[in-house]
Amino acid sequence: MAKKRAKKTEEKESVAALVLGVLSLILWLIPLFGLPISIIGLIFSIKGLKEQRKLAMAALICSIIGLVLTIANGAIGAYMGATGKLF
Repeated sequence: MAKKRAKKTEEKESVAALVLGVLSLILWLIPLFGLPISIIGLIFSIKGLKEQRKLAMAALICSIIGLVLTIANGAIGAYMGATGKLF
């Protein structure tokens, strides 16, 4: 019974990781929202790799892409703001 409950929890983590990964692909435009969503998606997808490998791997890839885009967007925005080229 405990194994069944643990498996369901890991399945839910994989699904949540995929949802967060897809959201991070959208929210990278706003780094304030994209960064935490990407990091939480990474954590859940790494935890979900034990049971649902394919779903968690898709979530991991989406979260990594979202994280890279978020960091790049934040860095470009900070550079443009520091040099006065923002507006």
